[in-house]
Amino acid sequence: MEQQFAGWRKKYFTIWTGQGISTLTSSIVQMAIIWYITGRTKSAAVLSFATLAGFLPQAVLGMFIGVLIDRHDRKKIMICSDLVMTSACVALAVSGIWGDIPIWMIFIVLFIRSIGNAFYAPSLQAIMPSIIPKDQLTKYAGYSQSFESASMIASPAIAAVLYSVFPLKVILMLDVLGAIFAVATLTAVDIPAVSREDKDKTNLLGEVKEGYGVMRSVPGMRELLVIGALYAVIYFSIGTLYPLITMSYFNGGVRESGLVETVFAVGTLVGSVSLGIWGGRIDKIKAIAGSIGIYGAGTLVTGLLPPNGFYVFVFLSFFMGVSVPFYFGVQTSIYQIKIQGEYLGRALSLSSSISMVAMPLGLVLSGALAGPLGIENWFLISGGAALVIAVLALTLPALRHCMDG
Repeated sequence: MEQQFAGWRKKYFTIWTGQGISTLTSSIVQMAIIWYITGRTKSAAVLSFATLAGFLPQAVLGMFIGVLIDRHDRKKIMICSDLVMTSACVALAVSGIWGDIPIWMIFIVLFIRSIGNAFYAPSLQAIMPSIIPKDQLTKYAGYSQSFESASMIASPAIAAVLYSVFPLKVILMLDVLGAIFAVATLTAVDIPAVSREDKDKTNLLGEVKEGYGVMRSVPGMRELLVIGALYAVIYFSIGTLYPLITMSYFNGGVRESGLVETVFAVGTLVGSVSLGIWGGRIDKIKAIAGSIGIYGAGTLVTGLLPPNGFYVFVFLSFFMGVSVPFYFGVQTSIYQIKIQGEYLGRALSLSSSISMVAMPLGLVLSGALAGPLGIENWFLISGGAALVIAVLALTLPALRHCMDG
């Protein structure tokens, strides 16, 4: 065990240096693609299809992909996934040499990148327990969130500058640069393989059921999945409505909308760093409940604000952002601590798939109800629902005591 974790900090920061650069370049490319689609089509329907292409494969295939992640070398899966996603971007860039990039081809590339990410993200999370000692997992989940939060802050500004100067086909090549860094750092690190006596199994559906069975057998994990699904419905619907409430209710413009998003991202970075500093000492279930509660309270108070209360909304957005890592980072670390390594890929993929399925449900609900009820009232209702979920997280006995022992 001592040998397994020798030099683990160096391994972690080597991997995440590459991941940080790759996340930044991917975010820039993703934003440029969305702006390109918006500029070319000016169609909400086309943007909806693009969003669907970007998350549907992860939602549908995630549980089955988790089996493959548990069967095979996760490091190799990550490298192959990165190369496939990058190759798709290169093909898209090449298609633009002779004219405009076809929208249908963008959909295909978004679809391929979504499949690649369905392999990549759970594999990255699943290798962490083989590198980081268990008592440090929550703390370093905060550092991982910091890399992603920094990317959220930097990528819009960088993407805006690049998009004003270069065509999309040039910006797409940034993804190649990010992949080179990610693959190089992964290759440089020795990641212990998770041994499985049954790795030659061929019953994919049976292994999916087995993975769910393991989740059910560990006290509190099923309840954590349910809390995650309920919260995802609210979290994703409210996040999507940020620009709309800024512009339609608070009478702001693009600048005000950008300010809110930036302040929220800065809050997320502050929360990530805080989790990195204190993550090893916190009560994990209280942290999750507190995160949902703070986000819910901020959402509820936003719904009570008058139309001239924009800057109070900005202030609330900072604290809502701070709360985010204490949910997502801590949730991941709980799975990493409680689920055996050979089942971890399936557990993480199942959690991700459930969130991905909950996302469109939240979008449908907000789309159907925010208009007739008024967007401020939808924030009020959603905030109240989040507070109920927070109380539920604290009072479910199996979840409350899942970290005991």
